[in-house]
Amino acid sequence: MMERRRMDAALMVLLLGHLAAALEVPLDLLEGLPQPPTITHQSPKDYIIDPRENIIIHCEAKGKPHPSFSWTRNGTHFDVDEDPHVTLRPHSGTLVVDISRAKADQYESVYQCTARNKHGTAVSNNIVVRQSRSPLWSKEKIKPIVVQEGVSLVLPCQPPAGLPPPIIFWMDNYFQRLPQSNRVSQSLNGDLYFSNVLQEDSRNDYICYARFPYTQTIQQKQPISVKVLSLDAINDTMAAFYNDTDLFSDDPADERKPTLLVPSGPSSSKIVLRGQVLEMECIAEGLPTPDISWTKVSGELPAKRTHFLHYQRTLRIVNVSESDAGDYRCTAKNKMGSVHHNIHIMVKAAPYWISGAPRNLVLAPGENGVLTCRASGTPKPSISWAMNGIPIENSPKDPSRKVEDDTIIFTDVQIGSSAVYQCNISNTYGYLLSNAFVNVLSEPPRVLTPANKVYQVIKNHRALIDCASFGSPIPKITWFKDSRSSTLDGDPYILHDNGTLEIPVAQSHNSGKFTCVARNLLGKEENHVFLEVKEPTRILKQPEYKVVQRGRSAVFQCKVKHDPTLPPVMTWLKDDGELPDDERFEVGADSLTITDVTEMDAGVYTCIMNTTLDHDSASAELTVVEATPTPAVVIERPDSPTDLELTDQKKRSVQLTWTPGDEHNSPIQKFLIQYEDSLHHRGHWHNLTEVPGTRTTAHLKLSPYAHYTFRVLALNAVGLSHPSFPSRMFKTEPAAPDENPTGVEGFGTEHNNLVISWKPLTGLQSNGPGLHYRVMWRQKTVSSDWNMATVANTSKFVVTGTPTFVPYELKVQAVNDHGAAPEPAIAHGYSGEDLPVAAPENVQAMVVNSSLAEVYWDPVPSKLIRGHLKGYKVYYWRERSLHKHNPHHVEKQILTFSGNHSRGKLPGLHPYSLYSFYVKIYNGKGEGPASHTQQFETPEGVPGAPTSLLVTNTDLDSLTLEWSPPHVHNGRITGYTLTYQPAPPASPFGNVSSSVGEEGALISWEYWGPERNVFVEYKLENSEGEEEWQRESVNGSQNFMLKSLKAGLPYKVRLVTKGHHDQPLHHSQEVSVMVPAVASRQVDIATQGWFIGLMCAIALLILILLIICFIQRNKGGKYPVKEKEDAHTDPEFQPMKDDDCTFGEYSDNEDHKPLKGSRTPSNGTVKREDSDDSLVDYGDGGDGQFNEDGSFIGQYSGKSVSRETAEGHESSEAPSPINAMNSLNSFV
Repeated sequence: MMERRRMDAALMVLLLGHLAAALEVPLDLLEGLPQPPTITHQSPKDYIIDPRENIIIHCEAKGKPHPSFSWTRNGTHFDVDEDPHVTLRPHSGTLVVDISRAKADQYESVYQCTARNKHGTAVSNNIVVRQSRSPLWSKEKIKPIVVQEGVSLVLPCQPPAGLPPPIIFWMDNYFQRLPQSNRVSQSLNGDLYFSNVLQEDSRNDYICYARFPYTQTIQQKQPISVKVLSLDAINDTMAAFYNDTDLFSDDPADERKPTLLVPSGPSSSKIVLRGQVLEMECIAEGLPTPDISWTKVSGELPAKRTHFLHYQRTLRIVNVSESDAGDYRCTAKNKMGSVHHNIHIMVKAAPYWISGAPRNLVLAPGENGVLTCRASGTPKPSISWAMNGIPIENSPKDPSRKVEDDTIIFTDVQIGSSAVYQCNISNTYGYLLSNAFVNVLSEPPRVLTPANKVYQVIKNHRALIDCASFGSPIPKITWFKDSRSSTLDGDPYILHDNGTLEIPVAQSHNSGKFTCVARNLLGKEENHVFLEVKEPTRILKQPEYKVVQRGRSAVFQCKVKHDPTLPPVMTWLKDDGELPDDERFEVGADSLTITDVTEMDAGVYTCIMNTTLDHDSASAELTVVEATPTPAVVIERPDSPTDLELTDQKKRSVQLTWTPGDEHNSPIQKFLIQYEDSLHHRGHWHNLTEVPGTRTTAHLKLSPYAHYTFRVLALNAVGLSHPSFPSRMFKTEPAAPDENPTGVEGFGTEHNNLVISWKPLTGLQSNGPGLHYRVMWRQKTVSSDWNMATVANTSKFVVTGTPTFVPYELKVQAVNDHGAAPEPAIAHGYSGEDLPVAAPENVQAMVVNSSLAEVYWDPVPSKLIRGHLKGYKVYYWRERSLHKHNPHHVEKQILTFSGNHSRGKLPGLHPYSLYSFYVKIYNGKGEGPASHTQQFETPEGVPGAPTSLLVTNTDLDSLTLEWSPPHVHNGRITGYTLTYQPAPPASPFGNVSSSVGEEGALISWEYWGPERNVFVEYKLENSEGEEEWQRESVNGSQNFMLKSLKAGLPYKVRLVTKGHHDQPLHHSQEVSVMVPAVASRQVDIATQGWFIGLMCAIALLILILLIICFIQRNKGGKYPVKEKEDAHTDPEFQPMKDDDCTFGEYSDNEDHKPLKGSRTPSNGTVKREDSDDSLVDYGDGGDGQFNEDGSFIGQYSGKSVSRETAEGHESSEAPSPINAMNSLNSFV
């Protein structure tokens, strides 16, 4: 037996050594290959759903062929088709439950998805679906809590059990979180703990809120009222019941050592799962407030994973591991003592992978392989295997398969052994379920790296060149370079197991073409990739430290060398941040210019040159100092640049550098670079480009086959400098043309030719000697070869003998002695046109009205047009009038309708006439034949006006009218209509004028009307609204002096005469009159503010004196009623204060009622009785009266129904002022 185990172990080692070559390929690279199912997406194991939304249980899988899906519910088959509320998504295993017609809680179950095809079966996890719940808080009546200051207090929350558990927080009525501190804190279960209470804790709105995250609902507990009483308040309260005896001492609550509220007892224990969050809490009461500290008895707290929350009351350790097991101690301490509690932590573990889940295997026939399902847990988990969802012990026997605990060993696999294996590892705290397929394939090699891929790397850096491959058996990778003289398997190359070739330190000579070859028993495949080793980016001239005066300019240079094939990007930073968004900062290709420097610009400036592969940076500091006064400077145009030099010469570019001349106190704004091409345009200088004034280099792009000479001009605020001396000549080599002629067109000048024209290239565009053109053409609608001709020194070519008006495809290519330009684009044209050979058919007319007709025709077929259709022409003329039969000799009229029309309107026709017309088509060549002539008649129209109208034989009551018939009858005249109306009378006024004098405005006029009632009317000229005219009679004269006009105002004046009542007014024209303002204006004292104020003061003084007189007069006799008033003062009113003469407090409910007996008559008069000494209608307005001697008649009452009735109805008799004064007398 021992020998057998040793042999098995040896075989296991041998297989594992060979399995390094087992193929592991991403599933998305297996397109077109047979593939067992693989679960790609599934819902979580513990799936809590929102009861308001449809239930979606995900199950997605892929495979070849695409897998089919089925479900189990609580371990039994779930027939989706039988449940009308459940659907399966197309091409998916995802279940969708429509809860609009069903209850969500009916679908709380354990679900498992199965995906299968002919190569195997994969299963999902057990998905436990539970509905989220947010139950309401139970109704309860919470009694107010009254506590003594200094004692501890716990406010219970006790939220309803929800799924998942709610998040607890405490707030007040205003939805503000209650403040917490080391004295007041919330426990993990939501209760609110007070280590000791203070009077400031008194409030009636301690509210516990529970937020349920899935339904996003918040529920609140009934508010808790807390009243904290001091000892003085308690004694004062109890003294009233116990004869002023203090029940409590005057001392405050005793200071005391801490006592733990949570947890209880000296020790406790807790279980936490590996990978979860461990939270332990200690809440203590005491006075003063205790401080909490934590230690681990059996070791150190993990610093990076430990957090202290809630003012040290909670210890949280995240991502718990087995090393966190042990004893923890929390200690509560104040100046009175301390207390501690030990918590024993046991760490358990649900199953977890040690080396990852089992990986899919792709094996070739005859190969060996291993599936490993290695996991751990506490307690140790059990392992079970299944194949295609069936326990492996119940699966068909396979001699190539052997199960060894957590490993399945495959030896000498064959076609047909493909399957999906499930590994299930479980213990008390959870389980792991993983699918891994074994796919037995026989495939030749495939290289998955894209062909001709270009790898770029910076010199002296590591280069990695990929050769990802797939095949079964696993292909072997071999690398070659350029000539393939030898394999790359030694220094300096490193070949990795996955086929990647590594060059640890890449050099320029490593650039080139690399070939990787993948081989296995079934064949080979190779792939070509390219490596480019680039020069590193380096800053040659770094920015320099600068001290600049405020208001001047600062320029930082940053000249960089980089690989010319890598596009550079220059970035500038200020103090490691972006440059200010200010137009004063100008970034050039190799410089940064700051104009008008301020103190805010001081700092460290960094230039960073980035390419796609690397970067380099350098920094310098700018210091800004105050500007010193300088004498006036003279500004002139700059001197010419000098020292022109050409560097970095290439076939089509060159680097030009120069030295700027003297700026002459005006900064150079830009440099203008010009060139002369002595080969094509000797003696002519052309502008090439411009660069900012901060740069002294320019990279110039050039054309081939040119003899360049360059010069530079500088520009400042004054103007351009003189040109620099020319640079040396730089000749570019000839090359094939870069472009073809533009504007290629094709048209015909005759019916049997085709003229091809184009815009020729310039000498600079020719790129070389021997420029000529390759002209190509062919009919577009006929599949034929291109015809070609070569021409030079021309811009057109004529093709003869072409069919009439046929579409052609055209190309013109530029060619010189060094080659041809790129393939030209195809242009389109037509051969020559000819006259149309057909006329429009079915020509007819429809009369719209007496002056408009619409003509219709059938379009001419395109093949008979023989050219570009331009339109149709309608020739029409008037034959004669239907009123007279003599013909008219009228020239034909032509209406042209451009485009492809089949109808047209003929406007402006003569009514009651006979017209003839025909239609022609025309193209670019001319008109075609005419259609058959057609005719139409226009209906009668409105006749013209009579040619004359005469009035004869005028009498007092009659007259005779004579007229002539109209020139244009437009039909048969059937009668005439005579209309008349009385003429409106003319105005009888004339020559209306005005003149302004000291006495007023004199209005003059002439009048010749029969009426004698003449008036002058006037009103303000700028009056708003409908202001009425003011009227004055003129008494038969023809002039009138208006004296009522106000000075300084403009007026409108008119004359009006009025006839009989049924005749309208006759108005003259309106005249504008401006009355000048008086130079020395008399001040109207009645409008002065001081005078008005003085009069008001005098009136008030008189009123006060009258009141005093009335009061003194009433005091002349002593009446018995006065005594009764003194004894029965109305409770609505209080006496006036002696010190400030104001009324005392009074009742609010009737503070707006008038004084009794003090009403004023509506007409404002005072009615006097027989004697002022009699008192009538006293106060309350009742029936009570006085006798001659002042005795009271009737019963006096302060407030009665009769009194209210009297107040509610107006008295028919006005009260005397004596009554009012007597009422006031009771307050004095």
